[in-house]
Amino acid sequence: IDLPAPSNISTWWNFGSLLLLCLIMQILTGLFLAMHYTSDISTAFSSVTHICRDVNYGWLIRNLHANGASFFFICIYLHIGRGLYYGSYLYKETW
Repeated sequence: IDLPAPSNISTWWNFGSLLLLCLIMQILTGLFLAMHYTSDISTAFSSVTHICRDVNYGWLIRNLHANGASFFFICIYLHIGRGLYYGSYLYKETW
């Protein structure tokens, strides 16, 4: 496949791919956490404790999900900032 790529491509162009990777990670960890979480008002905290203590690598999945949300927003702000800085919105082919 021969797709055109600009000659001034840099590391700033990776944030779109990182956004997709982050979104996939958020969906997968969220589904896993939803399998073990109960939303009842009396058992919600104990279900989070159960995930962190009793589920294999539940603490890791919970931390990946929590920190992944922050990383997602960092990536989306940098992705939008790159587009504004380079003026990507000015090209007719974009829209």
